[in-house]
Amino acid sequence: MKLHANWNYPTSVRIGAGRLQELGEAAAVAGIARPLIVTDRGLVKLPMIEAASHILVAAKRPTQVFCDVKPNPGAATIEAGLAALKSGKHDGVIAIGGGSALDAGKVIAFMAGQTRPIWDFEDIGDWWTRADPKAILPIVAVPTTAGTGSEVGRAGVITDETTHTKKVIFHPLMMPKVTICDPELTVGMPPMITAGTGMDALAHCLEAYCGPFYHPLADGIAVEGMRLVKDNLLKAYRNASDIEARTHMMSAAAMGATAFQKALGAIHSLSHPVGSLYDTHHGLTNAVFMPYVLVFNRGAIESKIERLAAYLGLEPSFDAFLAWVLKLREDLQVPHTLVGLGVDDAKFALMSEMAPKDPTAGGNPVPFDQQAALQLYRNSLDGRLA
Repeated sequence: MKLHANWNYPTSVRIGAGRLQELGEAAAVAGIARPLIVTDRGLVKLPMIEAASHILVAAKRPTQVFCDVKPNPGAATIEAGLAALKSGKHDGVIAIGGGSALDAGKVIAFMAGQTRPIWDFEDIGDWWTRADPKAILPIVAVPTTAGTGSEVGRAGVITDETTHTKKVIFHPLMMPKVTICDPELTVGMPPMITAGTGMDALAHCLEAYCGPFYHPLADGIAVEGMRLVKDNLLKAYRNASDIEARTHMMSAAAMGATAFQKALGAIHSLSHPVGSLYDTHHGLTNAVFMPYVLVFNRGAIESKIERLAAYLGLEPSFDAFLAWVLKLREDLQVPHTLVGLGVDDAKFALMSEMAPKDPTAGGNPVPFDQQAALQLYRNSLDGRLA
């Protein structure tokens, strides 16, 4: 089967090897004449960014590159990007990279003409209606990892440096106009990044599926996304050049982000404070917490996990699914405890206050409070699943 398609679900997605060559056309479709490429310091050194610039210039769309995006980008990154955007008189953003670059690029485009501070648009209630929609610039997204799914999302996660908390900035027009998923761009990822981003995609699908709300469309997308992870993540991890596996993982990442409009949960609630305070890789942090949260939620999700296990070709039981998660983490060399991420218990009290306040906490299938967060942090440090 040829893995090459055009989708409109939920935005226009062009997936397949070599499709970066369509970047100039994608910019035209999005209405961008002078794009600002937003990427990170690592990627800017790689040939793909130079190639993207050449493609845009050949399409008569002169561009500049803003590459000062760090992992877990904060408000300072957005301000610097806005300065680059305005000084170059750019009329849109092409975000190229992993979740950090994609989120930063989307928020830069969103904030381009706003007059209120960024935190006035946090994803709380109808705060998004405070924005001037006419001042939001168009976005083209080009993911280079297969994890966050930010390329099909309407939000960006930005760190508030003053409080060391991650906040979701949301607006429907932050959805990229066109997304190019070219698996060839993921071939150069180090194995550990392939593992971490792939586990992030799994976490998105899993938490969406387990969420307590009614959204059968999201459930179906999440279940098939998890099958793609099961069948392809290890292949991509073990063979960087397996384009078929990497294409399927890019699909799984987009599916996770599409599905989690239903819910996320305690995996992310626990992970966000750790990422904010210790600057850990988001996907790897999710992977560490995954089995501990599964056990914590067991009473509410066991029957759903049994159905999921059957679909994945496992014995239809919660224990079989948990065993698969543990084995997958082991095969990917994901740490079993927080110690492997360089995290100790020094900030557990603070993180246990932060986690239940995270916007993802309300989607957990069982109540998740400060006491539960503290116990899960302790379990994840000590390696206790029971």
